[in-house]
Amino acid sequence: MIPAPGSPGEGWSRLSPRKLLLDPVKAIGQAIVPVVVALIGISQSDTRFWPFVFPLVVIAPLLFGALPWLTTHYRLTDSQIQVRSGVLNKTTSTAPLDRVRSVDLEASLLHRVLGLQKVQVGTGVDDDRITLDALRLADAQALRTTLLRRREAEQPASAPVLPAEDGTAAPVAPVPAPALLARIDWSWLRFAPFSLARLVLLAGAVGVVAQFGDDLPIWNEETATSAWEWVTQFAVAMVALVLAVGGLVLWLVVSVAGYVVQWWGFRLVREHGSLHLSSGLFTTRSITVEEAKVRGVELVDPLLMRLVGGAELSTLATGVEDGVTQVLPPCPRDVAIGVGESVLDQPGPLTEPLVEHGPKAHRRAWFRQLGNAVDVTVVVAVAWWFLDFSWLWVLGVGVAALLLAAAAGEASYRHFGHALHERHLVAGSGTLARVRTVLETDGIIGWVVSQSWWQRRIGLADLTATTAAGAERVLVRDVRLDVAVALADRATPGLLTDFLEPV
Repeated sequence: MIPAPGSPGEGWSRLSPRKLLLDPVKAIGQAIVPVVVALIGISQSDTRFWPFVFPLVVIAPLLFGALPWLTTHYRLTDSQIQVRSGVLNKTTSTAPLDRVRSVDLEASLLHRVLGLQKVQVGTGVDDDRITLDALRLADAQALRTTLLRRREAEQPASAPVLPAEDGTAAPVAPVPAPALLARIDWSWLRFAPFSLARLVLLAGAVGVVAQFGDDLPIWNEETATSAWEWVTQFAVAMVALVLAVGGLVLWLVVSVAGYVVQWWGFRLVREHGSLHLSSGLFTTRSITVEEAKVRGVELVDPLLMRLVGGAELSTLATGVEDGVTQVLPPCPRDVAIGVGESVLDQPGPLTEPLVEHGPKAHRRAWFRQLGNAVDVTVVVAVAWWFLDFSWLWVLGVGVAALLLAAAAGEASYRHFGHALHERHLVAGSGTLARVRTVLETDGIIGWVVSQSWWQRRIGLADLTATTAAGAERVLVRDVRLDVAVALADRATPGLLTDFLEPV
Protein backbone atom coordinates (compact mmCIF):
# COMPACT_ATOMS: atom_id res chain seq x y z
CA MET A 1 0.00 0.00 0.00
CA ILE A 2 1.28 3.49 -0.86
CA PRO A 3 1.97 5.44 2.30
CA ALA A 4 -0.14 8.52 2.84
CA PRO A 5 1.93 11.65 2.25
CA GLY A 6 2.47 13.94 5.15
CA SER A 7 2.55 17.70 5.21
CA PRO A 8 5.20 19.53 3.17
CA GLY A 9 7.22 19.91 6.34
CA GLU A 10 7.47 16.15 6.95
CA GLY A 11 10.40 15.48 4.67
CA TRP A 12 8.63 16.91 1.63
CA SER A 13 10.40 19.48 -0.55
CA ARG A 14 9.20 21.89 -3.17
CA LEU A 15 10.70 22.43 -6.57
CA SER A 16 13.01 25.40 -7.02
CA PRO A 17 11.27 28.80 -6.57
CA ARG A 18 12.78 29.77 -9.92
CA LYS A 19 10.06 27.62 -11.45
CA LEU A 20 7.79 30.63 -10.83
CA LEU A 21 9.77 32.36 -13.58
CA LEU A 22 10.05 29.30 -15.82
CA ASP A 23 6.43 28.21 -16.23
CA PRO A 24 4.88 31.63 -16.99
CA VAL A 25 7.40 32.15 -19.80
CA LYS A 26 6.66 28.66 -21.14
CA ALA A 27 2.91 29.28 -20.91
CA ILE A 28 3.22 32.58 -22.77
CA GLY A 29 5.35 30.91 -25.44
CA GLN A 30 2.77 28.15 -25.95
CA ALA A 31 -0.15 30.58 -26.05
CA ILE A 32 1.43 33.36 -28.08
CA VAL A 33 0.14 32.22 -31.48
CA PRO A 34 -3.55 31.66 -30.57
CA VAL A 35 -3.56 34.82 -28.45
CA VAL A 36 -2.20 36.95 -31.29
CA VAL A 37 -4.74 35.46 -33.69
CA ALA A 38 -7.55 36.18 -31.21
CA LEU A 39 -6.37 39.75 -30.63
CA ILE A 40 -6.17 40.42 -34.36
CA GLY A 41 -9.69 39.08 -34.76
CA ILE A 42 -10.98 41.24 -31.91
CA SER A 43 -9.22 44.34 -33.19
CA GLN A 44 -10.89 43.92 -36.56
CA SER A 45 -14.35 43.55 -35.03
CA ASP A 46 -14.58 45.59 -31.84
CA THR A 47 -11.85 47.28 -29.78
CA ARG A 48 -14.00 47.72 -26.67
CA PHE A 49 -12.80 44.33 -25.36
CA TRP A 50 -9.10 45.31 -25.40
CA PRO A 51 -8.99 46.60 -21.77
CA PHE A 52 -10.37 43.24 -20.59
CA VAL A 53 -8.37 40.95 -22.85
CA PHE A 54 -4.92 42.38 -22.20
CA PRO A 55 -4.89 41.85 -18.38
CA LEU A 56 -6.22 38.33 -18.96
CA VAL A 57 -3.38 37.57 -21.36
CA VAL A 58 -0.85 38.66 -18.73
CA ILE A 59 -2.49 37.27 -15.58
CA ALA A 60 -3.48 33.82 -16.90
CA PRO A 61 0.09 32.64 -17.69
CA LEU A 62 1.30 33.90 -14.31
CA LEU A 63 -1.48 32.06 -12.52
CA PHE A 64 -1.08 28.79 -14.40
CA GLY A 65 2.69 29.07 -14.07
CA ALA A 66 2.50 29.40 -10.28
CA LEU A 67 0.17 26.44 -9.70
CA PRO A 68 2.71 23.64 -10.43
CA TRP A 69 5.18 25.08 -7.96
CA LEU A 70 2.55 25.56 -5.26
CA THR A 71 1.09 22.06 -5.61
CA THR A 72 4.13 19.83 -6.32
CA HIS A 73 6.17 18.25 -3.52
CA TYR A 74 8.64 15.36 -3.52
CA ARG A 75 10.65 13.36 -1.03
CA LEU A 76 13.06 10.45 -0.85
CA THR A 77 12.40 7.75 1.75
CA ASP A 78 14.45 4.70 2.66
CA SER A 79 12.82 2.67 -0.10
CA GLN A 80 10.93 5.04 -2.44
CA ILE A 81 10.92 8.34 -4.27
CA GLN A 82 7.49 9.99 -3.94
CA VAL A 83 6.01 12.93 -5.84
CA ARG A 84 2.71 14.59 -4.92
CA SER A 85 0.97 17.02 -7.28
CA GLY A 86 -2.46 18.28 -8.32
CA VAL A 87 -4.99 20.90 -7.25
CA LEU A 88 -8.40 19.25 -7.30
CA ASN A 89 -7.26 15.74 -8.15
CA LYS A 90 -4.35 14.92 -5.86
CA THR A 91 -1.86 12.45 -7.32
CA THR A 92 0.95 10.68 -5.52
CA SER A 93 3.49 8.90 -7.75
CA THR A 94 5.98 6.53 -6.21
CA ALA A 95 8.92 4.51 -7.50
CA PRO A 96 10.75 1.87 -5.41
CA LEU A 97 14.47 2.55 -5.42
CA ASP A 98 15.25 -0.97 -6.61
CA ARG A 99 13.00 -0.34 -9.64
CA VAL A 100 14.78 2.81 -10.76
CA ARG A 101 16.28 2.04 -14.17
CA SER A 102 17.27 5.49 -15.42
CA VAL A 103 17.64 9.05 -14.18
CA ASP A 104 17.72 11.49 -17.11
CA LEU A 105 18.51 15.20 -16.86
CA GLU A 106 17.41 17.79 -19.40
CA ALA A 107 17.73 21.57 -19.53
CA SER A 108 16.35 23.85 -22.20
CA LEU A 109 17.96 27.22 -22.88
CA LEU A 110 15.51 28.84 -20.46
CA HIS A 111 16.32 26.20 -17.83
CA ARG A 112 20.01 26.95 -18.21
CA VAL A 113 19.50 30.71 -17.90
CA LEU A 114 17.68 30.12 -14.61
CA GLY A 115 20.15 27.47 -13.41
CA LEU A 116 17.58 24.65 -13.45
CA GLN A 117 17.31 21.09 -14.74
CA LYS A 118 14.42 18.70 -15.37
CA VAL A 119 14.79 15.25 -13.80
CA GLN A 120 13.03 12.21 -15.26
CA VAL A 121 13.12 8.95 -13.30
CA GLY A 122 12.41 5.79 -15.30
CA THR A 123 11.25 2.58 -13.65
CA GLY A 124 11.43 0.13 -16.54
CA VAL A 125 7.74 0.44 -17.41
CA ASP A 126 6.79 2.14 -20.68
CA ASP A 127 5.59 5.75 -20.19
CA ASP A 128 5.89 5.34 -16.39
CA ARG A 129 8.32 8.15 -15.59
CA ILE A 130 8.45 10.49 -12.61
CA THR A 131 9.25 14.04 -13.68
CA LEU A 132 10.53 16.88 -11.52
CA ASP A 133 10.61 20.15 -13.41
CA ALA A 134 12.57 22.04 -12.21
CA LEU A 135 15.39 21.54 -9.69
CA ARG A 136 18.53 23.54 -9.11
CA LEU A 137 21.57 22.13 -10.89
CA ALA A 138 23.22 20.93 -7.69
CA ASP A 139 19.98 19.37 -6.41
CA ALA A 140 19.34 17.58 -9.71
CA GLN A 141 22.87 16.16 -9.86
CA ALA A 142 22.73 15.11 -6.20
CA LEU A 143 19.33 13.44 -6.69
CA ARG A 144 20.56 11.45 -9.69
CA THR A 145 23.68 10.32 -7.88
CA THR A 146 21.66 9.37 -4.80
CA LEU A 147 19.05 7.43 -6.76
CA LEU A 148 21.61 5.48 -8.75
CA ARG A 149 23.66 4.60 -5.68
CA ARG A 150 20.59 3.74 -3.60
CA ARG A 151 19.38 1.53 -6.45
CA GLU A 152 22.64 -0.38 -6.31
CA ALA A 153 22.38 -0.67 -2.53
CA GLU A 154 18.80 -2.01 -2.75
CA GLN A 155 19.73 -4.68 -5.31
CA PRO A 156 20.96 -8.03 -3.93
CA ALA A 157 24.61 -8.76 -4.25
CA SER A 158 25.57 -11.00 -7.16
CA ALA A 159 27.86 -13.14 -4.97
CA PRO A 160 28.20 -13.76 -1.22
CA VAL A 161 30.92 -11.88 0.66
CA LEU A 162 33.51 -14.35 1.98
CA PRO A 163 35.40 -13.67 5.23
CA ALA A 164 39.12 -13.14 5.19
CA GLU A 165 41.56 -15.89 6.26
CA ASP A 166 41.98 -14.40 9.74
CA GLY A 167 38.23 -14.51 10.34
CA THR A 168 37.63 -10.79 9.90
CA ALA A 169 35.33 -9.39 7.25
CA ALA A 170 36.90 -9.04 3.84
CA PRO A 171 37.32 -5.45 2.62
CA VAL A 172 34.59 -4.18 0.37
CA ALA A 173 35.68 -3.84 -3.25
CA PRO A 174 36.04 -0.20 -4.28
CA VAL A 175 33.48 1.27 -6.62
CA PRO A 176 34.93 1.40 -10.16
CA ALA A 177 35.87 4.87 -11.31
CA PRO A 178 33.82 6.37 -14.16
CA ALA A 179 35.12 5.17 -17.55
CA LEU A 180 34.96 7.51 -20.54
CA LEU A 181 33.83 5.53 -23.60
CA ALA A 182 33.61 8.39 -26.11
CA ARG A 183 33.61 12.17 -26.35
CA ILE A 184 32.97 14.63 -29.16
CA ASP A 185 35.68 14.99 -31.77
CA TRP A 186 34.98 17.96 -34.03
CA SER A 187 36.66 16.20 -36.93
CA TRP A 188 33.44 14.16 -36.99
CA LEU A 189 31.67 17.20 -38.45
CA ARG A 190 32.63 15.83 -41.86
CA PHE A 191 29.92 13.18 -41.42
CA ALA A 192 27.13 15.71 -40.81
CA PRO A 193 26.32 16.44 -44.49
CA PHE A 194 26.08 12.69 -45.20
CA SER A 195 23.38 12.12 -42.57
CA LEU A 196 19.97 12.85 -44.10
CA ALA A 197 18.15 13.19 -40.77
CA ARG A 198 18.20 17.00 -41.09
CA LEU A 199 16.17 16.82 -44.29
CA VAL A 200 13.09 16.73 -42.05
CA LEU A 201 13.92 20.26 -40.87
CA LEU A 202 14.28 21.53 -44.44
CA ALA A 203 11.04 19.84 -45.47
CA GLY A 204 9.27 21.47 -42.53
CA ALA A 205 10.67 24.89 -43.43
CA VAL A 206 9.57 24.46 -47.05
CA GLY A 207 6.11 23.45 -45.85
CA VAL A 208 5.81 26.55 -43.66
CA VAL A 209 6.89 28.81 -46.52
CA ALA A 210 4.46 27.08 -48.88
CA GLN A 211 1.60 27.48 -46.40
CA PHE A 212 2.14 31.09 -45.42
CA GLY A 213 4.04 32.38 -48.45
CA ASP A 214 0.92 33.77 -50.10
CA ASP A 215 0.35 36.04 -47.10
CA LEU A 216 3.80 37.62 -47.23
CA PRO A 217 3.75 41.20 -48.53
CA ILE A 218 6.86 40.57 -50.64
CA TRP A 219 5.27 37.62 -52.41
CA ASN A 220 2.50 38.00 -54.96
CA GLU A 221 1.78 37.06 -58.54
CA GLU A 222 3.39 40.17 -59.97
CA THR A 223 6.57 39.62 -57.94
CA ALA A 224 6.75 35.97 -58.95
CA THR A 225 6.27 36.82 -62.64
CA SER A 226 8.93 39.51 -62.66
CA ALA A 227 11.37 37.25 -60.77
CA TRP A 228 10.84 34.43 -63.26
CA GLU A 229 11.36 36.78 -66.23
CA TRP A 230 14.59 38.00 -64.65
CA VAL A 231 15.81 34.43 -64.09
CA THR A 232 14.99 33.33 -67.65
CA GLN A 233 17.27 36.02 -69.02
CA PHE A 234 20.19 33.77 -68.11
CA ALA A 235 21.12 30.40 -69.57
CA VAL A 236 19.11 27.50 -68.17
CA ALA A 237 22.30 25.56 -67.37
CA MET A 238 23.66 28.51 -65.40
CA VAL A 239 20.39 28.83 -63.44
CA ALA A 240 20.44 25.10 -62.66
CA LEU A 241 24.06 25.34 -61.53
CA VAL A 242 23.36 28.30 -59.25
CA LEU A 243 20.35 26.54 -57.74
CA ALA A 244 22.36 23.35 -57.20
CA VAL A 245 25.24 25.22 -55.53
CA GLY A 246 22.81 27.25 -53.41
CA GLY A 247 20.98 24.12 -52.31
CA LEU A 248 24.27 22.39 -51.45
CA VAL A 249 25.48 25.37 -49.41
CA LEU A 250 22.13 25.54 -47.58
CA TRP A 251 22.29 21.83 -46.82
CA LEU A 252 25.86 22.12 -45.50
CA VAL A 253 24.86 24.96 -43.19
CA VAL A 254 21.73 23.18 -41.89
CA SER A 255 23.40 19.79 -41.39
CA VAL A 256 26.54 21.11 -39.70
CA ALA A 257 24.60 23.54 -37.51
CA GLY A 258 22.16 20.80 -36.49
CA TYR A 259 25.05 18.46 -35.66
CA VAL A 260 26.71 21.11 -33.47
CA VAL A 261 23.47 22.00 -31.67
CA GLN A 262 22.56 18.37 -30.93
CA TRP A 263 25.98 16.92 -30.06
CA TRP A 264 27.78 19.86 -28.43
CA GLY A 265 29.73 18.67 -25.38
CA PHE A 266 28.95 14.99 -26.10
CA ARG A 267 30.30 12.49 -23.55
CA LEU A 268 29.50 8.82 -23.06
CA VAL A 269 30.55 7.53 -19.65
CA ARG A 270 30.17 4.19 -17.87
CA GLU A 271 29.38 4.87 -14.22
CA HIS A 272 27.36 3.25 -11.39
CA GLY A 273 26.56 0.29 -13.63
CA SER A 274 24.96 2.55 -16.24
CA LEU A 275 25.79 4.36 -19.46
CA HIS A 276 25.51 8.15 -19.10
CA LEU A 277 25.15 10.21 -22.28
CA SER A 278 25.27 14.01 -22.13
CA SER A 279 25.12 16.48 -25.02
CA GLY A 280 23.38 19.58 -26.34
CA LEU A 281 24.19 23.24 -27.01
CA PHE A 282 20.92 25.04 -26.27
CA THR A 283 18.96 22.18 -24.71
CA THR A 284 21.29 19.95 -22.73
CA ARG A 285 20.28 16.38 -22.01
CA SER A 286 21.78 13.70 -19.81
CA ILE A 287 20.44 10.20 -20.49
CA THR A 288 21.04 7.16 -18.31
CA VAL A 289 20.77 3.58 -19.59
CA GLU A 290 21.26 0.82 -17.03
CA GLU A 291 23.76 -1.68 -18.45
CA ALA A 292 21.96 -4.61 -16.85
CA LYS A 293 18.99 -3.75 -19.09
CA VAL A 294 21.04 -3.37 -22.29
CA ARG A 295 20.36 -6.46 -24.42
CA GLY A 296 22.30 -5.53 -27.52
CA VAL A 297 23.36 -2.85 -29.96
CA GLU A 298 22.50 -1.78 -33.48
CA LEU A 299 25.15 -0.54 -35.91
CA VAL A 300 23.77 1.46 -38.86
CA ASP A 301 25.78 2.43 -41.94
CA PRO A 302 23.62 4.83 -44.00
CA LEU A 303 24.20 4.78 -47.74
CA LEU A 304 25.91 8.17 -48.07
CA MET A 305 27.82 7.83 -44.80
CA ARG A 306 29.39 4.56 -45.99
CA LEU A 307 31.14 6.57 -48.69
CA VAL A 308 33.13 8.42 -46.03
CA GLY A 309 33.48 5.55 -43.54
CA GLY A 310 30.86 6.74 -41.05
CA ALA A 311 28.31 4.90 -38.92
CA GLU A 312 25.82 5.34 -36.06
CA LEU A 313 25.41 3.23 -32.92
CA SER A 314 22.36 2.63 -30.72
CA THR A 315 21.69 0.43 -27.71
CA LEU A 316 18.76 -1.98 -27.40
CA ALA A 317 17.47 -1.95 -23.84
CA THR A 318 14.40 -2.70 -21.77
CA GLY A 319 12.72 -0.12 -19.59
CA VAL A 320 13.73 2.94 -21.64
CA GLU A 321 11.61 5.10 -23.88
CA ASP A 322 11.27 3.57 -27.39
CA GLY A 323 13.77 0.87 -26.41
CA VAL A 324 16.42 2.22 -28.82
CA THR A 325 18.85 4.91 -27.63
CA GLN A 326 21.37 6.46 -30.01
CA VAL A 327 24.54 6.65 -27.96
CA LEU A 328 26.93 8.01 -30.59
CA PRO A 329 26.63 10.81 -33.15
CA PRO A 330 27.56 10.05 -36.75
CA CYS A 331 31.22 9.15 -36.35
CA PRO A 332 33.98 6.95 -37.84
CA ARG A 333 32.92 3.34 -38.15
CA ASP A 334 35.85 2.03 -36.14
CA VAL A 335 34.85 4.31 -33.24
CA ALA A 336 31.28 3.00 -33.36
CA ILE A 337 32.53 -0.59 -33.44
CA GLY A 338 34.90 0.02 -30.52
CA VAL A 339 32.17 1.55 -28.35
CA GLY A 340 29.71 -1.16 -29.39
CA GLU A 341 32.12 -3.94 -28.40
CA SER A 342 32.74 -2.19 -25.10
CA VAL A 343 28.99 -2.10 -24.40
CA LEU A 344 28.63 -5.75 -25.43
CA ASP A 345 31.74 -6.63 -23.44
CA GLN A 346 32.75 -8.95 -26.26
CA PRO A 347 34.68 -8.40 -29.51
CA GLY A 348 33.55 -9.90 -32.78
CA PRO A 349 29.77 -9.60 -33.26
CA LEU A 350 30.05 -6.26 -35.06
CA THR A 351 32.93 -7.21 -37.33
CA GLU A 352 32.90 -10.92 -38.12
CA PRO A 353 31.36 -11.97 -41.49
CA LEU A 354 27.77 -13.19 -41.56
CA VAL A 355 26.43 -16.44 -42.96
CA GLU A 356 24.99 -15.83 -46.44
CA HIS A 357 21.45 -16.99 -47.19
CA GLY A 358 22.11 -18.53 -50.61
CA PRO A 359 20.96 -18.08 -54.22
CA LYS A 360 17.25 -18.53 -53.47
CA ALA A 361 17.31 -15.65 -51.01
CA HIS A 362 19.32 -13.69 -53.58
CA ARG A 363 16.66 -14.14 -56.27
CA ARG A 364 13.89 -13.34 -53.79
CA ALA A 365 15.61 -10.08 -52.83
CA TRP A 366 15.72 -9.11 -56.50
CA PHE A 367 12.10 -10.05 -57.22
CA ARG A 368 10.88 -8.20 -54.12
CA GLN A 369 12.39 -4.96 -55.45
CA LEU A 370 11.36 -5.65 -59.05
CA GLY A 371 7.78 -5.98 -57.85
CA ASN A 372 8.00 -2.44 -56.47
CA ALA A 373 9.34 -1.21 -59.83
CA VAL A 374 6.43 -2.84 -61.67
CA ASP A 375 3.97 -1.15 -59.29
CA VAL A 376 5.49 2.28 -60.01
CA THR A 377 5.41 1.66 -63.76
CA VAL A 378 1.76 0.60 -63.65
CA VAL A 379 0.80 3.76 -61.75
CA VAL A 380 2.56 5.94 -64.35
CA ALA A 381 0.90 3.99 -67.19
CA VAL A 382 -2.55 4.54 -65.67
CA ALA A 383 -1.79 8.26 -65.34
CA TRP A 384 -0.69 8.29 -69.01
CA TRP A 385 -3.97 6.67 -70.05
CA PHE A 386 -6.06 9.35 -68.35
CA LEU A 387 -3.83 12.43 -68.77
CA ASP A 388 -2.63 11.71 -72.30
CA PHE A 389 1.05 12.75 -72.01
CA SER A 390 3.88 11.25 -74.06
CA TRP A 391 4.37 7.47 -73.71
CA LEU A 392 8.11 8.12 -73.60
CA TRP A 393 7.62 9.22 -69.98
CA VAL A 394 6.15 5.82 -69.15
CA LEU A 395 9.08 4.09 -70.85
CA GLY A 396 11.65 6.28 -69.12
CA VAL A 397 10.10 5.83 -65.67
CA GLY A 398 9.84 2.07 -66.22
CA VAL A 399 13.50 1.69 -67.25
CA ALA A 400 14.70 3.90 -64.36
CA ALA A 401 12.54 2.00 -61.86
CA LEU A 402 13.87 -1.36 -63.05
CA LEU A 403 17.49 -0.20 -62.81
CA LEU A 404 16.95 1.21 -59.32
CA ALA A 405 15.13 -1.97 -58.28
CA ALA A 406 18.01 -4.13 -59.49
CA ALA A 407 20.50 -2.05 -57.53
CA ALA A 408 18.29 -2.09 -54.42
CA GLY A 409 17.75 -5.84 -54.68
CA GLU A 410 21.46 -6.53 -54.92
CA ALA A 411 22.20 -4.18 -51.99
CA SER A 412 19.51 -5.72 -49.78
CA TYR A 413 20.83 -9.23 -50.39
CA ARG A 414 24.40 -8.17 -49.60
CA HIS A 415 23.12 -6.82 -46.27
CA PHE A 416 21.33 -10.10 -45.46
CA GLY A 417 23.02 -12.57 -43.17
CA HIS A 418 23.11 -14.00 -39.68
CA ALA A 419 25.52 -15.40 -37.14
CA LEU A 420 25.48 -16.91 -33.67
CA HIS A 421 28.44 -15.53 -31.78
CA GLU A 422 28.82 -17.22 -28.38
CA ARG A 423 26.07 -15.40 -26.43
CA HIS A 424 24.82 -13.07 -29.16
CA LEU A 425 22.50 -13.43 -32.15
CA VAL A 426 23.60 -11.26 -35.07
CA ALA A 427 21.26 -10.28 -37.91
CA GLY A 428 22.01 -8.21 -41.00
CA SER A 429 19.31 -6.23 -42.79
CA GLY A 430 18.59 -3.03 -44.69
CA THR A 431 18.28 -1.89 -48.27
CA LEU A 432 19.92 1.50 -48.63
CA ALA A 433 21.29 1.56 -45.09
CA ARG A 434 23.27 -1.42 -43.86
CA VAL A 435 22.07 -2.50 -40.41
CA ARG A 436 23.69 -5.03 -38.11
CA THR A 437 21.66 -5.92 -35.01
CA VAL A 438 23.31 -7.76 -32.13
CA LEU A 439 21.02 -9.25 -29.46
CA GLU A 440 21.96 -11.20 -26.36
CA THR A 441 20.55 -14.70 -26.51
CA ASP A 442 19.56 -14.33 -22.84
CA GLY A 443 17.26 -11.52 -23.94
CA ILE A 444 15.31 -13.73 -26.40
CA ILE A 445 11.91 -14.68 -24.98
CA GLY A 446 10.47 -16.47 -28.00
CA TRP A 447 10.68 -17.30 -31.70
CA VAL A 448 8.35 -16.82 -34.66
CA VAL A 449 8.93 -18.77 -37.88
CA SER A 450 6.76 -17.46 -40.72
CA GLN A 451 6.49 -18.42 -44.40
CA SER A 452 4.64 -16.76 -47.22
CA TRP A 453 3.24 -18.83 -50.10
CA TRP A 454 6.32 -18.13 -52.23
CA GLN A 455 8.67 -18.89 -49.35
CA ARG A 456 7.05 -22.28 -48.77
CA ARG A 457 7.57 -23.21 -52.43
CA ILE A 458 11.31 -22.52 -52.29
CA GLY A 459 11.98 -23.65 -48.72
CA LEU A 460 12.73 -20.27 -47.12
CA ALA A 461 11.37 -18.67 -43.96
CA ASP A 462 11.56 -15.49 -41.88
CA LEU A 463 12.90 -16.12 -38.37
CA THR A 464 11.95 -13.52 -35.75
CA ALA A 465 13.47 -13.42 -32.28
CA THR A 466 11.07 -11.72 -29.87
CA THR A 467 12.50 -9.71 -27.02
CA ALA A 468 11.54 -7.00 -24.55
CA ALA A 469 14.39 -4.76 -25.75
CA GLY A 470 14.64 -2.33 -28.62
CA ALA A 471 11.93 -2.73 -31.26
CA GLU A 472 10.94 -6.00 -29.51
CA ARG A 473 11.88 -8.12 -32.53
CA VAL A 474 14.99 -9.05 -34.50
CA LEU A 475 14.32 -10.42 -37.99
CA VAL A 476 16.45 -12.89 -39.92
CA ARG A 477 14.92 -12.71 -43.40
CA ASP A 478 14.77 -15.37 -46.12
CA VAL A 479 16.80 -18.12 -44.46
CA ARG A 480 16.39 -21.83 -45.20
CA LEU A 481 13.75 -23.39 -42.95
CA ASP A 482 16.03 -26.06 -41.51
CA VAL A 483 18.74 -23.45 -40.88
CA ALA A 484 16.21 -21.18 -39.13
CA VAL A 485 15.05 -23.94 -36.79
CA ALA A 486 18.61 -25.04 -36.02
CA LEU A 487 19.68 -21.44 -35.38
CA ALA A 488 16.82 -20.86 -32.94
CA ASP A 489 17.53 -24.15 -31.15
CA ARG A 490 21.24 -23.37 -30.75
CA ALA A 491 20.61 -19.80 -29.59
CA THR A 492 18.14 -20.84 -26.86
CA PRO A 493 18.75 -24.51 -26.01
CA GLY A 494 15.64 -26.25 -24.70
CA LEU A 495 13.17 -23.56 -25.74
CA LEU A 496 12.13 -25.41 -28.93
CA THR A 497 12.61 -28.97 -27.68
CA ASP A 498 8.87 -29.70 -27.43
CA PHE A 499 8.33 -28.52 -31.00
CA LEU A 500 11.11 -30.46 -32.71
CA GLU A 501 10.67 -33.85 -34.29
CA PRO A 502 12.85 -36.56 -32.71
CA VAL A 503 15.74 -37.63 -34.91
